[in-house]
Amino acid sequence: MPTLQSIKFHPGMIKLLCAGTVIALSIATSFPSLASAPLARKIVSVDFTSTPAPTTDADILITRTMSSAVVRYTDGSVKSYPLSYNLLFKNTDKVGSNKYEAARLYDVDGGALNDLNGDPVIAETPDANSLLSVDGKLFLVTHYEYDWLLNNGEQANKARGWYSRMPMSMTVTDIRQDDSGKLKAVDQRPVDFSGVGGLWIPCFGSQTPWNTHLGSEEDYDLYYTRVSGKDASKATRGLKAMSEVYFKGRRKANPYDYGYITEVVVKGDGSATPTKHYSMGRGTWEMAQVMPDQRTAYFGDDGAYVGMFMSVADKAGDLSANTLYAARWYQAGDGGANLGWVRLGHATDAGIRTLIDKGVSFDDIFESTTADASPNWEKDGFKMIRAGHKGTEILKLNKGMEQAAAFLEARRYAAYMGATTEFNKMEGVAIDPEAKNLYMAISYQEKGMLKDDTGPTDHIQLNKIKAGATYQIALNGGQVDSTGQAIDSEWVGTAMHAPATLVGEDMEVDALGNIAVVDKVANPDNLFFSNKMRTLFIGEDSGTHVNNFVWAYKVDTSKLTRIMSLASGSEPTGLQIVDDINGHAYIMSNNQHQGEWLKSMPDEVKSRLSTEARNMYGTNSHGALNYKQEANVGYIGGIPGIK
Repeated sequence: MPTLQSIKFHPGMIKLLCAGTVIALSIATSFPSLASAPLARKIVSVDFTSTPAPTTDADILITRTMSSAVVRYTDGSVKSYPLSYNLLFKNTDKVGSNKYEAARLYDVDGGALNDLNGDPVIAETPDANSLLSVDGKLFLVTHYEYDWLLNNGEQANKARGWYSRMPMSMTVTDIRQDDSGKLKAVDQRPVDFSGVGGLWIPCFGSQTPWNTHLGSEEDYDLYYTRVSGKDASKATRGLKAMSEVYFKGRRKANPYDYGYITEVVVKGDGSATPTKHYSMGRGTWEMAQVMPDQRTAYFGDDGAYVGMFMSVADKAGDLSANTLYAARWYQAGDGGANLGWVRLGHATDAGIRTLIDKGVSFDDIFESTTADASPNWEKDGFKMIRAGHKGTEILKLNKGMEQAAAFLEARRYAAYMGATTEFNKMEGVAIDPEAKNLYMAISYQEKGMLKDDTGPTDHIQLNKIKAGATYQIALNGGQVDSTGQAIDSEWVGTAMHAPATLVGEDMEVDALGNIAVVDKVANPDNLFFSNKMRTLFIGEDSGTHVNNFVWAYKVDTSKLTRIMSLASGSEPTGLQIVDDINGHAYIMSNNQHQGEWLKSMPDEVKSRLSTEARNMYGTNSHGALNYKQEANVGYIGGIPGIK
């Protein structure tokens, strides 16, 4: 390209250029505002001031933020915006045309459930949120995770053999935004799951790059139920509730219908269609997070002795066909690891659904034995695994059942194939696309994550941290799996460690009952990353803090700030950061199961807080604390939109 000095100008060109300069100067003189108008200022960074941990009984019993967003602009100016927590609706509210309570539970026919006392069955546990903009309208998808069923004085129900768990629900709520940015719930409807066999324990969730809700099923109760064999007669609370309450005795629930990542497509009229992605595998999924390639997804596998799973879809924006992998941990030093990936298999949703419909059972997939029954089990082709609980199992894969094992018994098959199933309480995952780092919450670093040579494997050998830690996982391309095949993704985890700032710290119990340092994250659960703020947001589900907190962690500076305190006993759920809707940003956050006092709290503190909660919130007709029944769906507002 020629330089300015090398260009030869014709005299006529010079006259024309000069004339243009005169015209430009004339315009600037006639319209001085054009000459002096600065470029529209933009946000450079967002930081937060701290919300202190509560100390008085009244403050311990409320959800509050005392933080501000400190916003720096391109023109050098700085402005502080006070934050506020805003309620959209309570679990017991009726919203718009919905004639039932927001967290009411339903049977397969859409009938609202009542307990044996005739009281409505309402969940106290709103979890995942997805605030979606569809055709210029705002809709909020909300999970209801599980139901206590003992909050209404229902000990009699329990004694009469009623259900301690119930079929669960999601709702779609129409949201209206006013000029000030305030959000309001104006209408609502439950999502119909009858076409996919109902819904069991939906926990956290995420949003896909193509603007759908990606939910989960945290299948604790059904995961270990075998549909034939020696355990067939052991009806779990989950199968019993789904069979007798959801299906009303007309159908026996199949455990292989539950434990999947569920995508919900919301249309402009507010209608919603759920799809269970069977080819992403079955487990106790906390959530799934899709990477920027719109193909690769990582899972939070909740529970003890669990695995780290990754799926790679055949097509971008389509999760109906996937290759499933499980991680192998290779310890690197005292606190981190290099990662390898065990290929489990490839499937389509339709293919796995066909297996389920044919009635495939656990005993069709695996032959099982015990050391007493088969002293020579290793020579007979069996393998010992520990996957999902402390006990071990001795299994042998039946011929031709690789695909069924990989997708219907994903965690067992991962262990069987040599992947690591020693992770503990793996919760939320979030992606920093700029640095290509994945963040993964380990709520309690204990059990399988400690050195233990009594099991079939001992891949992970870390120190016990009851307060947990959040891990950072480096992602890259060019990786191969356990079979030597290239993994078709540029977002494959290669190494992981916990940044020092995100490691919890246990301590001796204090006067309130805290057993983890209050000014550090304890028991991380929900994670969400805002690339525009360069901030990882963390919500706790703590059995070590008297109050759970929401935190903001600046990944580029390692600065950690507490931005909200939750009512004692409740956890912040439904974490989602919406960077901009019509000039406003939002931190979606619910609370659930408040009043679940820590075991470490002194009896005097529990008694004192119960009395204060009764004074502040009152009791219901059964004499139970309203404080324990109430759960909020809401958001932190006050942040300007970030383009």
